[in-house]
Amino acid sequence: MGHVAISHATSHVPRCDRGWRRLLPQSLFSRVTLIIVLGLAIAQALAFISIRHERGIALRELMMAGIERDIASSIAILDRLNADERASWLGKLARRNYRFTLDGDVQGPPPHTASASEFAKAFVEALRPYAALKVAQVAEGHDGLQILVRLADGSPIVVHARRVEMPVSAWVIWILLAQLMVLAACAWVMVRLVTRPLARLAAAADGLGLDLKARALDEAGPSEVAHAARAFNEMQRRIARYTAERVEILASISHDLQTPITRMRLRLDLMDHEQDRAKFRQDLDAMQALVREGVAYARTLHGSSEPPTRVDVDALLEAMVADYEDAGHTLRLEGRVGEAIVTRPHALRRILTNLVDNALKFGSDALVQVTRSADRLVIAVIDNGPGIPPDQLDAVLQPFYRVESSRNRSTGGTGLGLAIAHQLSMALGAALELRNRSEGGLEARLKMSATSAPPP
Repeated sequence: MGHVAISHATSHVPRCDRGWRRLLPQSLFSRVTLIIVLGLAIAQALAFISIRHERGIALRELMMAGIERDIASSIAILDRLNADERASWLGKLARRNYRFTLDGDVQGPPPHTASASEFAKAFVEALRPYAALKVAQVAEGHDGLQILVRLADGSPIVVHARRVEMPVSAWVIWILLAQLMVLAACAWVMVRLVTRPLARLAAAADGLGLDLKARALDEAGPSEVAHAARAFNEMQRRIARYTAERVEILASISHDLQTPITRMRLRLDLMDHEQDRAKFRQDLDAMQALVREGVAYARTLHGSSEPPTRVDVDALLEAMVADYEDAGHTLRLEGRVGEAIVTRPHALRRILTNLVDNALKFGSDALVQVTRSADRLVIAVIDNGPGIPPDQLDAVLQPFYRVESSRNRSTGGTGLGLAIAHQLSMALGAALELRNRSEGGLEARLKMSATSAPPP
């Protein structure tokens, strides 16, 4: 498929960001939702940490305030009891942050951390008038202390003291998680309300080139969304009106040209010189073909009015191959679809006919290759022609563009046949790809859905 062909119809895929950016979601909805939920989670965590810290400070202040009364009272009670009664009172006088033992010695280094020193000082002050003979910091959490006190009768009492953190109930954690989930759900709904109109607008913009008669967007919603929908609907109507006017102009020109062309053909029969008559007839045929192809191309810009139906693509391709063989061309078919698909049969046949015609124009034979996957159908038309220069693969999509510098329609054509196929492929919701083959020739690939219907 040589000098005239369809350009790349694939969209340029943006270069993937490197590093951590690849982990970010791609849609605006997902990104905004992620930012809001993460922000709420961080805020919840900071609030929880702040509350726990404040509760710890409050507990320490409360504990320090009660130590003087509780420790002094406990030591006084033990001092007034008989020596044989003290052991039975140890359990009654024990608290969460301290307990007593009647024997043993204090082992360990003196308090060496700021919090332990402050804690020990508070206990020593609380034990007065009983003197603390020795204070040691034990190797356990929460600034554990051991304080040796001598009672009035000389009996030793060891005070085992430790800091006690204020526990957080399990229901508080669950309440915080439930609160985070509620806030996340509200954020999801809010972001969806904001981004859903944008998604509808993007979908309508994607379908604008395929069908200018598509249903108008709903103009309800917030003022900004309604204004954007009204502007888009008005733009769609203007484009449809301008395109319709262009089709009418081309149709009128085609109709008006039929009469002078017919008169010229009649006068052609009256010419005596056979060689001049042949040249004149060739020019008339080229003029008529150009007018016909121009009108056909303009009509493809309006979208296809053909309704989607179930089509046996295998039968369609086999019929095409038989028609070309009857005309004396070499066209081969490889692969099968295997089942009917939903598409526009006349548009599909026109696309494939233009591709095959172009392949046979610049090559000695052509191959139609069918590949079917789960939800994708690929029909490739392969030729053994000279191909297209790589720097012109994008330009050949333009109507009336011909790679040949001679501009000779007998070899270069009108430059519209494959542009029409490209427009029709978009109307089918399909994509046309073009590439030069390493072994020579050109391959045009029509990629289309094998399950879902094209745009109505």
